[in-house]
Amino acid sequence: MPAEEKQANGQPPLAGYSDAAKTAVQQTARRVQEMHGAIADSYFDILSRLPLFGGPAQLVRSAHDAIAATVYGAIHHGSGGLLAAASLVERHATAGPAGQPPGRLASGLRSALNGAFGDHLAASNSVLAVRMAIYVEGAAVALDTAALRAAFPTAGKRLCVFIHGLGCDEHSWQARDRADPPATHFGRQLHADFAFTPLYLRYNSGLPIASNGAQLAALLEDLLAAWPEPAGELLIVAHSMGGLVALSACEHAAAAGMHWPQATRMLICLGSPNLGSPVERLGHLTHTALSLSRITAPLATIAGARSQGIKDLRHGPGAPRKDPAHDHIAFRFLGSSLADDTGHPLGEVFGDGLVTLGSATGHAIDGDVQSASLGRLGHMRLLTDARVYRQISAWVGALDAPAREPERA
Repeated sequence: MPAEEKQANGQPPLAGYSDAAKTAVQQTARRVQEMHGAIADSYFDILSRLPLFGGPAQLVRSAHDAIAATVYGAIHHGSGGLLAAASLVERHATAGPAGQPPGRLASGLRSALNGAFGDHLAASNSVLAVRMAIYVEGAAVALDTAALRAAFPTAGKRLCVFIHGLGCDEHSWQARDRADPPATHFGRQLHADFAFTPLYLRYNSGLPIASNGAQLAALLEDLLAAWPEPAGELLIVAHSMGGLVALSACEHAAAAGMHWPQATRMLICLGSPNLGSPVERLGHLTHTALSLSRITAPLATIAGARSQGIKDLRHGPGAPRKDPAHDHIAFRFLGSSLADDTGHPLGEVFGDGLVTLGSATGHAIDGDVQSASLGRLGHMRLLTDARVYRQISAWVGALDAPAREPERA
């Protein structure tokens, strides 16, 4: 079994895509049955109170309940049997050579499922649950010196860890050759311009942000301890939820007295919802509204099944505050707007389509902290846009500038 498929608890992983589909179909059918029952009960309750209709209504109700139970039972067991068979076919179809990682499409689907239901997948020990790790060509890299040297043969003393956002994976940082407008591969450019070795994190974005932050803090500690070269510098570039995870990791590292923050020179957050995402606030409002009625309550159950990672985005962690242990780290926040003019009121309201400018740039950090904003830029284009890289390059270059300037008499 590939290392990336083993679960932290040592138990063999369970279930795959067909099993996940089986659970989804059966849970949806159960919610529909509950809604059907709530609607039927309301009408039969009214009929039972009417003179001369009470007895006949009870007979019809009994027949209705028996038929409905049979129909929904057939759906439950029929879909279960069909998808269980599909699961067996899937296991045989996806059984490739040992250690061969899934393709980009499969890993993208898996990461999207983790974003939506990752906490459930992890709790149920599903094979679909993503394990946090550094990935190279779709495979997790063990955090020991030999494995890191093999994965990064040209490793230097400068490391840049890229952290994706909700429902994504490390492939989201890869610029497509035919993108319009032309896209930029941040990792390659940082390596060419500043000799940073790019490393790409993949994690289960459906888990609570604090849990991912604790895992990331431990991973970075192990990474720097095992890095083939004495790591003199660490740069973190994080998108969306990834920025919140990185900030949480800083807090966990400070509390545990870890060493990796001492090597961290800069943390750059691109479109991170520090003050929350209006999209998740709308989702919470929808869930609350559906819960008000007994008839629509089953739909509220479906809406409420989204992962804790998504729910954590409703308010965000609040404006990040600097810890004394991180006085040497430069914090950079970049937000974008769909509007041409980032100063226009509508530019603030709509933001990048998912995160407002105020949320992306909000902070209460003293010291070396800067914010910037760009117009005509959506949330996902922050990952590959040339203007974003120019801003990153300017920030990173400014850190190097004092060391390059000759001393003045």
